[in-house]
Amino acid sequence: MTQEAQTIVRNGTKPSIKGPESWFTGAVRIDSLFQAEVPARLGGAIVTFEPGARTFWHTHPLGQTLIVLSGVGWTQCEGGSRTEVRAGDVVWCSCDKRHWHGAAPTTAMSHLAVTEMLDGKNVEWMEPVTDEQYHDGPLVTE
Repeated sequence: MTQEAQTIVRNGTKPSIKGPESWFTGAVRIDSLFQAEVPARLGGAIVTFEPGARTFWHTHPLGQTLIVLSGVGWTQCEGGSRTEVRAGDVVWCSCDKRHWHGAAPTTAMSHLAVTEMLDGKNVEWMEPVTDEQYHDGPLVTE
């Protein structure tokens, strides 16, 4: 049997899902776009956060690229400052570095999240980001 050179996943063929309460605080929608088949490791999804919604703390074994598609959001690596991100910004989250990301308090935000699998896993979910952590410290806007 011959393997196809291309696979096209048509828009609207995969249902949107609600972001699980074990991964997110607030209202989040996930639109899974693709997960490549082995030996490839790349996967991607559009994640939409309503105002104030955010991920739990988490890591990625091979890092994560976020491309902000719309709105205004915040992201923070453990031990660093909260940083504002806007449509068009690209964020690289280093391998195995604890971080979170989500919408700003008054503005929704959508991003394309791209990760790679390592031994069948692309994320390690941890505890929620508390309201205090979400609002704590200075906000870097540039």
